Amino acid sequence: MRIRPVRERNPVAVGVIGLLVLALVGFAAYRADSLPFTGGGTTYSADFTESAGLTEGDEVRIAGVKVGKVTGVALDGAKVKVTFRVKDAWIGNASTVGIAVKTLLGEKYLAVDPLGEAPQDPHTRITTSRTTSPYDVTQAFDGLGETIGEIDTRQLAKSFETISATFKDSPPNVKSAANGLSALSRTVSERDAQLAALLRSSKQLTRTLADKKSSFEILLKDGNLLLGEIQARRDAIHLLLTGTRDLGTQLTGLVEDNDKQLKPTLDALGRVTAVLLKNRKSLDQVLSLAGSYNRLVGNTLGNGRWFDNYVCGVVPRNYLPAGTPPATGCMPPRQEGGH
Repeated sequence: MRIRPVRERNPVAVGVIGLLVLALVGFAAYRADSLPFTGGGTTYSADFTESAGLTEGDEVRIAGVKVGKVTGVALDGAKVKVTFRVKDAWIGNASTVGIAVKTLLGEKYLAVDPLGEAPQDPHTRITTSRTTSPYDVTQAFDGLGETIGEIDTRQLAKSFETISATFKDSPPNVKSAANGLSALSRTVSERDAQLAALLRSSKQLTRTLADKKSSFEILLKDGNLLLGEIQARRDAIHLLLTGTRDLGTQLTGLVEDNDKQLKPTLDALGRVTAVLLKNRKSLDQVLSLAGSYNRLVGNTLGNGRWFDNYVCGVVPRNYLPAGTPPATGCMPPRQEGGH
């Protein structure tokens, strides 16, 4: 049977099939962790009374070691259904699951205590009797702030004063307790504005810390990387410092061993320098005269393979024809341009 080449097939059908294949490949790459043949682990589910700030993507730990991550947090009736996936970890049929606080900024993780004699069935949800949620201090502060704002502290103080007056003829212990409640109510009433401001500030602080959680995490991670790099380079830094110390020791020994040879040389160099400084004026004069001398030598020998010179006064004047000596005496002729 002959298979037709692609170029002979319907281009529309080829394009549709190609797009479907690309879509399937992209979906498989996006959900690679969920595919069974890629070793994504086993998925379990558990019921909680509240999520306590747990979110998808948070870590799953056993004995403090990360073994997986949370894959979903959803409301299921009056309960919260949490699904999580673990890899290379054993979960027993009596295992307990709890939401624990990871950082002071409120980040959470799922802590699993692997108990039981048989493996946990992935299709059976872990009940609330085997799950726990942490006490959220941030939510408690928020609730306290709202509650304080709704309390009529002045009316509360008046109520306690009425109770104290009612029990004024009671035994000393009861009377003292009523007086204490009255004093407490007056204190709360007087500090109402300060307490409200304090709780509002606490709420704002917790919200700010929550907003800056990622920045704090990056800072801490960078600090850990720096310390880790210093730890990794500890031996190299130690060798560098040790080598510097050994080099200083060797240089000290070299100077001490050659002190007898170096000292006379340095002394002689000092004397030469002193002589040069003493005759500095003479050296300057020699150098200035040497310039003129070198220029004349250059003019004499620089025009070709001969000496270019001017001689005057060799023959007596009475031996020369009349008018031969120059009028200016024995002065060299004036140089013209190009000659």
